[in-house]
Amino acid sequence: MKKILVLLLISNISLAQSDLLNELEQTEAKPEPVSATFKGSRLVNGQTIETRHKGELEFIFAHRFGAVNGGAYELFGLDQAFVRIGLEYGFTDKLSAGFGRNSVDKTMDAYLRYKLISQKQNGMPVTITVFTNAAVRVSPRKADATYDITLEDRMSYTTQFLIARKFTPALSLQVMPTLVHRNTVDQSREKNDQFALGFGGRLKVSRSVSLNSEYYYRLGVPAANQYYNALGFGIDIETGGHVFQLVLTNTRGLTERAFLTETGGNFFDGDIHLGFNVTRSFQVKKK
Repeated sequence: MKKILVLLLISNISLAQSDLLNELEQTEAKPEPVSATFKGSRLVNGQTIETRHKGELEFIFAHRFGAVNGGAYELFGLDQAFVRIGLEYGFTDKLSAGFGRNSVDKTMDAYLRYKLISQKQNGMPVTITVFTNAAVRVSPRKADATYDITLEDRMSYTTQFLIARKFTPALSLQVMPTLVHRNTVDQSREKNDQFALGFGGRLKVSRSVSLNSEYYYRLGVPAANQYYNALGFGIDIETGGHVFQLVLTNTRGLTERAFLTETGGNFFDGDIHLGFNVTRSFQVKKK
């Protein structure tokens, strides 16, 4: 009887050790998600793969001055101001929604952002987030319009797949295939559907400072089109719950339709707008 009890005890210990080793191996093998690919939800003008955490509310204030080649009369662009104020809320760690109001063409926009796939250490190589929005251009007022204009005419829609990889703690790169649809355009110079391919990245230079850049190349643009591809450079400065971004770009537009399809200046001709983005996050609901 004693021999049987000893054998049972040894058997149970062996099984327990085996289970423990299996759990340790599974824990060690489980890929860890990569975090903080970018500091905030904006790269320069455009979006990043970052979503808000569940119960987190982000306040976004974006500002662009006029072009610096306006000269001293315009105080090198400082006499003009274009702003967007918005909010974004995280319903889950993967899904967030936002809306805002842009003074350029008095545009109102609303959007959804969903993280489809997360980059993992020794696992999934990239993070993929889908971004989609709808915007309505309020200006000009119907009474001031030179042609009959309806609400449908004022609408535009954007869909993006944001694909990013954090290569090192200092370097992150992102690709942004994009489609913008505008219900009404000047058919002699523009298309209702505009495809664009964006490229961007972030280089971290200190614990709280990084350098950002982005460029959107429009595909299949008609020869008579008078607009330019959007180019931007930025410096991100993180201070507690704030992210302050100092921006240089050739667009004053602050919604996807505006900066992707209606950028009116050439960066290399001095059509450069100084600006900034300020974001502040609040945890309004417990996780």
